[in-house]
Amino acid sequence: MRISVGGVEVVRGVGFDVHDGEVFALVGESGAGKSLTARSLLGLAPPGARTAGSVRLRGTELVGARRARLAALWGRRVSLVPQDSLSALSPVHPVGDQLAAAVRSVRGVSRAAARARAAAALDRVGVPAARAGAYPHELSGGMRQRAVIAMATVNEPDLLVADEPTTALDPDRRALVLELLAEQRAATGAALVLVTHDLDAVRDHADRVLVLYAGRHVESGAVATVLERPRAPYTAGLLACLPTAPRPAAGRSRYLPTIGGAPPPPGEPATGCAFAPRCPAADAGCRARTPLPRPVDGRDVSCHRAEHLPGAPGELFAEAL
Repeated sequence: MRISVGGVEVVRGVGFDVHDGEVFALVGESGAGKSLTARSLLGLAPPGARTAGSVRLRGTELVGARRARLAALWGRRVSLVPQDSLSALSPVHPVGDQLAAAVRSVRGVSRAAARARAAAALDRVGVPAARAGAYPHELSGGMRQRAVIAMATVNEPDLLVADEPTTALDPDRRALVLELLAEQRAATGAALVLVTHDLDAVRDHADRVLVLYAGRHVESGAVATVLERPRAPYTAGLLACLPTAPRPAAGRSRYLPTIGGAPPPPGEPATGCAFAPRCPAADAGCRARTPLPRPVDGRDVSCHRAEHLPGAPGELFAEAL
C-alpha cells in the first residue's frame, strides 16, 4: 500500500495481512503513518489522500471502491474504534439512540428490536441502562470510550480497527479499554488492528506487530519474537525508551530516555534508510541503499545490518540514551 497526501507520498509500500480472530498491532512514533494506514483500510483516509495498491477484505477489493460499496461494509464487516470518543459521537442525540440507529442501518430491524440490541451492547461494556439516554457530553471520557466500543461491535463485524483507543486515558482506564476490546473481540470473533504507541499493550494483547517509521516497514512478526529480540535498530530504540526498560550505565540514565533526532519530514527523498540519521549502527551503505523487508530470525526486517546488532534491545542505544 502506498498513500499520498497532497501529492506527497507519506506511506511507502507497506503491506501486511490480518488473520481471523487475531490482534495485529501497528506501532511507531507520531507521524509514522499508523493511523493513516489503518483508516485507509476502511476507505476513511482524510480528504486529499490517495491510496494505491490493494486492500482486500475476504476477497473484496476496497481500494477504488465507490463510497456506496464501502458504506455497505462499514459497521457490518468492518468497524472503527476512534481515538476521540467525544467527536466520534453526535452531540445532539442520546448515546442509546445512536447505537440503535447503527443497528437499524445495518440490520433493518424494528426500532424496538434495535433499541434492545443497543441496550445489550451497552450492558456488555458496562454502560448502565440508565445512562443510555445520556448525551455524550454528560458521560465521562471512560464511559464514552465504552460507548464507542459498543457501537463498533454491536453488529459483530469481521474486522475492528482501533485507532489509538487509549490515548489520554489514565493507566487504569487504559487497561480497562484494552480488556473490553479483548472481550468484545472474543465474543464476536472479530480480528483487531490495534494502532498504538503503547508497546506494553502490544506485548500483553497483540499476536503480531508491524513497526513503522516515516511511512515505511521496519520490522514485523510475532510479538514475542519482535519485542523480545528486535533485529531493527529502530525497534530496539523504542524498547530501550520504555520506562520499564533496563537503564544504561551509571551517569547516563534519564528519567524519560528518547532516541536522538527526529523523523524526516514527509516527502523527503526515499533513497537510503530513513532511520539512518538517528541510528547508532548506520554506515555509508545504509545511507545509500533503501532497505527492503527480508526474513531474519523469524521476522521480516528492513535493515541492512540486522544480523549484526547486539542481542538486548538496550545495548545498541546504551551510549545514545
